[in-house]
Formats: sequence, C-alpha cells, structure tokens
Amino acid sequence: MIKNTFISFQEKKEESRGSVEFQVFSFTNKIRRLTSHLELHRKDYLSQRGLRKILGKRQRLLAYLSKKNRVRYKELINQLSIRELKTR
Repeated sequence: MIKNTFISFQEKKEESRGSVEFQVFSFTNKIRRLTSHLELHRKDYLSQRGLRKILGKRQRLLAYLSKKNRVRYKELINQLSIRELKTR
C-alpha cells in the first residue's frame, strides 16, 4: 500500500514538491524509517530528537490542511493510514 502511494506521488513529483500532501508524505516516510531505526538503537537520543521534530512539523502541516481543505485532509489521512478512525 505504501509503495502504491509512493508511485502515485512520484508521478506528480515534479509539479507538486511543495504541496502539503507531498511534504506530509515525505515526513511520514522519514518517521517510519526513524521508528524502525529506534527499535534497534534505543539510546540514540539524537535520532529521538529528530523524530520528535519531524512529528511536530507533520502535525502542524496536517493542522493547516485540515483548516484549509477538510476533504483533502481526510483523503490524505486515509491514503497514508496515519490516524486511527474513531468508532462510536
């Protein structure tokens, strides 16, 4: 699923590098990579700090996108599966 998402983003890469969706996508890839690194190296505090900074950047971008365009925000969240759906 992630690979298909990456391919669809790669097709638009040249024209949309600055878009919020592409930035969130690249931050998500970095977060997943750092998370797997930290599972092996638990005491790598510099990487932990970098992970927290990237998480904050992604959170701010998602907050911006949810204010500006709720439909694009929901599509991106579902596509990357980074939020859990709330069930009532």
